[in-house]
Amino acid sequence: MEYQRFVELRTRSCDEFDQDLRAARHQPRSLSYEGLERLAFRYRQLLHDHALAAARYPGTAMARRLRRLVLEGTHWLQRDTGDHLPTLRRFLSTTFPMAMRRLLPSIALMTALFATAALFGFALTVAEPSLGATFLHPEAIEDLRHGRLWTESIFATTPGAMASTMIATNNISVALTGWAGGALAGLGALYVVLLNGMMLGSVLATTAHYSMSTGLLTFAAAHGPLEISMILVTAAAGLRVGRALVVAVDRPRSEMLQEAGRDALIVLLGCLPWILLLGFVEGFLSPSTELSLATKVLLGLLLEALFITVAWNPFMTKATPA
Repeated sequence: MEYQRFVELRTRSCDEFDQDLRAARHQPRSLSYEGLERLAFRYRQLLHDHALAAARYPGTAMARRLRRLVLEGTHWLQRDTGDHLPTLRRFLSTTFPMAMRRLLPSIALMTALFATAALFGFALTVAEPSLGATFLHPEAIEDLRHGRLWTESIFATTPGAMASTMIATNNISVALTGWAGGALAGLGALYVVLLNGMMLGSVLATTAHYSMSTGLLTFAAAHGPLEISMILVTAAAGLRVGRALVVAVDRPRSEMLQEAGRDALIVLLGCLPWILLLGFVEGFLSPSTELSLATKVLLGLLLEALFITVAWNPFMTKATPA
């Protein structure tokens, strides 16, 4: 085929592909399924024409134009958006909820272990009240004997801002310990959940022994539900990494570890703002004597509901499994 005849036959298809590609770049969300199919079909035609022009008419204007269109089409049609950092809106609306949904089995397991450990710690301390000293300082036990919580002494001597910073730092360290515990085949994550569950049960039993459990529940009502959720979720992320390290499946271990590590990092980043918010609530609102128990309970339930809504995102229609 003569070059001039080749140009006459291919110019129209090049113009149409160029126009469609520019429109798709400008408004990608308005591209219909049929439009995408048409663009992909013309792209395949262009690949054939480019190979023919490169072999028979190298260096010509049409060969250069075909090469440019093929490169532009390849870049747009075969781009991998997964390698790019998501926007904040996409992270909150899709990336974080999808990672949380993939983590749901691990969260359920951690919740069951936490509840079991809490019941075990409560029962042991009821049977042997001296076990409460394992998790509480002697000064805290002495405060309970005098009919007051140890939290009253702490917040009476520590400014709210400083207490909030200390609490946020402690919460982050606990979350990071459970999260990073996945590197120890998940044992670190299990340790954090079991220890905190047993601690909670033991402390509740100890305060009940001194008839101070109502005061403790009043103090923890505003931040307790969300704080427990942060421990369970970050530890579940670590457990998934540990599972990828030890469980043998028909997929390459490196591939499973990469997916688990990515989800774990996404979950940690999604939880960090809530952990910082917990520091503010626990430092300023939980010790407040001006807020009633009902108000603190309502605040605690509201914070938990907001986190679950953001983490699950019931309005998200597309969720792919790992």
